[in-house]
Amino acid sequence: MIQLRIPALILLAVLIFNFAFSQKSAENLSLSYEQSILKERADKDEEMRTDEKSPLPEEAKKDFTGLHYFVPDEKFKVIATLERFDNPFHFKMKTTTERLPEYATFGRINFQFNDTSYQLFVYQNIELMKKPGFEKYLFIPFNDLTNGESSYGGGRFMDAGIPDGDTLTIDFNKAYNPYCAYNSKYSCPIPPKENNLEIRVEAGEKKWHD
Repeated sequence: MIQLRIPALILLAVLIFNFAFSQKSAENLSLSYEQSILKERADKDEEMRTDEKSPLPEEAKKDFTGLHYFVPDEKFKVIATLERFDNPFHFKMKTTTERLPEYATFGRINFQFNDTSYQLFVYQNIELMKKPGFEKYLFIPFNDLTNGESSYGGGRFMDAGIPDGDTLTIDFNKAYNPYCAYNSKYSCPIPPKENNLEIRVEAGEKKWHD
């Protein structure tokens, strides 16, 4: 299937659209953890159905009842140690098309899950950093052992903000699919191989179609 390239401004809007959901948790502090996750998902489902920036094809919106998710599980919310790189490496991240957006490798996070240590690299989109309010935006794409089975085969993404200290809370329950999972016209980043996790991350968004 031929995939069309989307202008850079639209692609930035894609990142902003998803980043907005990661900021809503502060509005749900009065809810339980599970309730706050479920509310964020319901809000996203509604916007996926109605928002003009939604990646869903118009013909899919008519019968859309919601995305598919793993059951919220707080064990997938982890506290990671952030190692900042003094001289962030700039590189062109591969995508599902010939487009090669520029990213900086901001640093690396280290965390424990089921008594085993793991790490992920965190990145900054150079173009997005130029937009007011996104100077501290961090992008965390990853693959895991559920890819192609219960989750999207092309990997999933998480968002974060640069913390003041050296710890960063990572919540895999908020992991989301790239827009390519819904619509082949989008050009989406491919998680670098250094962000392949040898665990089953049964949290966050599942694949949309079987």
